[in-house]
Amino acid sequence: MIYKDGNVRCRWANPNNDLYIAYHDEEWGQVVRRDDAYYFEMLLLESFQAGLSWECVLNKRENFRRAFDGFDYRKISQYDEKKIEELRQDAGIIRNGRKIGAAIQNAVVFQDIQAEFGSFSDYIWGFSGGQVIYENDKVNSELSDRISKDLQKRGMKFVGTTIIYSFLQAVGIINSHEEGCFLCNPAMK
Repeated sequence: MIYKDGNVRCRWANPNNDLYIAYHDEEWGQVVRRDDAYYFEMLLLESFQAGLSWECVLNKRENFRRAFDGFDYRKISQYDEKKIEELRQDAGIIRNGRKIGAAIQNAVVFQDIQAEFGSFSDYIWGFSGGQVIYENDKVNSELSDRISKDLQKRGMKFVGTTIIYSFLQAVGIINSHEEGCFLCNPAMK
């Protein structure tokens, strides 16, 4: 589909949602290295996507940013029952109690991984040997299976293989821009 700006994009990029188009054009599939704050933000958002659409989560992103202290994993790991109840009452976010609990648990594990590997970036890129993988039309892979199992073994929640695959696409470890998309890497063809 050709959009009003003349570009062809991946099929999923809703032409009627400017946030979605900006996400597609400026973030999704862009290689991110050495930005643990962004990695945690995307892990948190992807975990809240479980059972919902990414567009739904993306539309609430700024509400999540406000509610979860700018995605500061250090603060989130310290949330108490008062803060949890505040989040459960916040109509601007997805108020699933299990997902809120997972965000807190995942913030603790995230810091444990940083302590072990020096950064979450080093940990996550280690699975692909530092290489970007070009593939599309998948929702999981051997790579997302391995990472998901490892994160679950470490104690993270809501990090199944499909969620992790979406995360890997979001941070550019997996580049899934479709053929014809103006952001498609020629190596994918």
